[in-house]
Amino acid sequence: VQLQASGGGLVQAGGTLRLSCAASTSFFNFHVMGWYRQAPGKQRELVAHITSSGITEYAGFVQGRFTISRDFANKMLFLQMDSLKPEDTAVYYCKAEGARLYRGRDYWGKGTQVTVST
Repeated sequence: VQLQASGGGLVQAGGTLRLSCAASTSFFNFHVMGWYRQAPGKQRELVAHITSSGITEYAGFVQGRFTISRDFANKMLFLQMDSLKPEDTAVYYCKAEGARLYRGRDYWGKGTQVTVST
């Protein structure tokens, strides 16, 4: 299983970015998919995740600014980020928790850098 995140970049505060994560296998092989981030000197933290049944959960700091979504047919996971703040600056990673044959395994994509300037 491979996950490839993309879409990061440099944006001004208040701006918008859309992150994408392409999976190499069907989403039916995952029971949860999510986005995490890690800022310099800090631990990796959950940003948002979506379960196989479509239930979403967001970290408290999101405050309605981000939206996680997925495209089953194209095996893509997205994170729409609006009203970005400088404190959102971090490397963002997508993660998939395996199901079925992949049960018990976690998969991580390489991160994509998000930098929000003041």
